[in-house]
Amino acid sequence: MKVDVIEEGKPIVLYCRGKKWLLKVEDREFHTHFGVVNLGDLIGKPYGCYVETSSGEKIYVLKPLLVDFIDKLPRRTQIIYPKDLGLILIYADISPGSRVVEAGTGSGALTSLLAMHVKPDGIVYSYERRKEFLEVAKRNLASMGLDKYVKLCERDVVEEGFDVKDVDAVILDLDRPWDMVSHVYEVLKPSRPFIVFVPTFNQLEKMWKAISEHGGFIDFKVFEQILREIKVEVGATRPYTRGIMFTGYVIFCRKVLNHQD
Repeated sequence: MKVDVIEEGKPIVLYCRGKKWLLKVEDREFHTHFGVVNLGDLIGKPYGCYVETSSGEKIYVLKPLLVDFIDKLPRRTQIIYPKDLGLILIYADISPGSRVVEAGTGSGALTSLLAMHVKPDGIVYSYERRKEFLEVAKRNLASMGLDKYVKLCERDVVEEGFDVKDVDAVILDLDRPWDMVSHVYEVLKPSRPFIVFVPTFNQLEKMWKAISEHGGFIDFKVFEQILREIKVEVGATRPYTRGIMFTGYVIFCRKVLNHQD
């Protein structure tokens, strides 16, 4: 059985009793309330192994999944949660080689998911008008090794539109996505998906009105994704009493050629 081994400078997840830490492997001690681990001693060991802390607790060493990075991303804005990211990815029909436009980079959670699925030959064009948000996203993408699949662009797309053409999907997470419908139509390939994430009903209604009046999109759908984790104990299995419930609405439609094209 081929196994990946832990290398110096690479990211790891330490797991103990439901607690997780996302770290970089370097020659130093890491202190937890379960005891101390010397991270340098992990180099050369296989992912999935465990080590004992100074207190004798077992801590497992895992190779980070994308969801681990997303959960721990440094952020200046609210991110789209994994329960919505998966739905967006499926409906955006993203695959290796896709060219995707995203507007509203934020901290780069959605950007990283898109980059993971367009590589090695695709590209994500991610637009954000706030320079400080782009700096955070740039660091986050680099920490995951995904920065080479993303072109970050400082641009107010509501005012200026996009500077690319013929893309395979457009995904918006903006305050005024209804002002973007014509811009999206200009850059999106016919038949391809246009997806918007909004957190309120009035934004949803404005988006539906804008798309209906434009006339270049069909197959309009709206989803609210509900997900709850289950606590499993013999004789007492039930849903957790706390969790992430409402997060927002995912809007989906597809471009068609109208009489003006």
